[in-house]
Amino acid sequence: MNSFEKLPAETRQILNSLPALINKTFPLPSRFRGALPSDIAELSRLLTSQRGGRSLSYLSRPNFLSAYMHYFLPWNLFRLCILLKDLDIPLSQGSVITDLGSGPLTFITALWISRPDLRNVPLEVNCVDRCAPALEAGKKFFDSLSSGAESPWKINCIREDIDIRKTETIKKIKHASLVCAVNMFNEIYDNIPHNNPEKLRLTAVNAAKLMHNQALKNAYLFTAEPGIPQSGKFISLLRCEFLKLDRPAVSPCTHLNPCPYDPFKLKKIKKWCHFAYEAVNAPEELRRLSAASKIPKERLVLSYLLTGPVSQEKESHPAAKTGAEEVRVISDIFKLQNSLFGRYGCCSKGLVLLTGERNHMEKINSGSLVNFKNNTPVFAANGQRDAKSGALIMAAKIT
Repeated sequence: MNSFEKLPAETRQILNSLPALINKTFPLPSRFRGALPSDIAELSRLLTSQRGGRSLSYLSRPNFLSAYMHYFLPWNLFRLCILLKDLDIPLSQGSVITDLGSGPLTFITALWISRPDLRNVPLEVNCVDRCAPALEAGKKFFDSLSSGAESPWKINCIREDIDIRKTETIKKIKHASLVCAVNMFNEIYDNIPHNNPEKLRLTAVNAAKLMHNQALKNAYLFTAEPGIPQSGKFISLLRCEFLKLDRPAVSPCTHLNPCPYDPFKLKKIKKWCHFAYEAVNAPEELRRLSAASKIPKERLVLSYLLTGPVSQEKESHPAAKTGAEEVRVISDIFKLQNSLFGRYGCCSKGLVLLTGERNHMEKINSGSLVNFKNNTPVFAANGQRDAKSGALIMAAKIT
């Protein structure tokens, strides 16, 4: 699941063509092209190490919007397409999608690329963002990619400042079958001290209510955030709040038990729920821009959560139907003692350490779902736990 070779051939072909299409849709005058790497580097700093110093309307600046469209957009599309191709999000003719904080329509574009089965299905998409230039640029690029008028998707660009403290339904928007928020909430919780989980929890409470109130009862809600520790904590708290609204998490979670990454309980262990994908086979122009901007791109990392329809029954959760122990792999492979190798995982028993011989452990990747129905996991004697993480040790031969 964690390499571009795993993408379908058509999806990979479209992703490889993105830099050329972006250059055609948003041509840079030669006198501005030389400044592109420095603009990319500056925007990267604002999006990472200097998050607190950026304004909420940073994409309204032409140089930052250009840097985003030429560099960050294609990288984000790569990352989302790897994830979306494996998520079961049912949509049909007439379904409404609400994309909160959509920026330049990143999620909707990724959905179109990764789900060819939906391209000819009439959908109504509400893209909500405070930044009109970003929305306009995203709509222009989506039209270029999807042949514009020929696409049956009705795209509504709605300029509105989303205040998560006001969790009522956004005016003039129908309740949706899919509500998503990609890289939106980090702009709110970035400034919360990492040792203040209560304030982070309150942000998750509002975020969950905001998304829930835009959605039909049978809707799916999708959130993706940068794969940093604060994001992992937020996603864990968001999952808890969705459960209170009777919306069970269906991915990446394999169970409805308490999250092992609850920041109120996991105070000493420096781990968080996130997934890493290898950035191989990226277009040459993207690699060149990375080098010129001095931003190494070896892996793409994110934290995400997909919740399902409102349900009062635990039996409705996908894990309840399999009758098997399922483990979501949440780490890279690493070496252990006695010539063994390990990967951390999450299951109904909490955090586990999967162990095995190297050739077995290399067959699974970060984000993989390991089903042990026909390959019963063997837990260490006396409930032995990993001294470093506290994870329950599980040995299994992965075939």
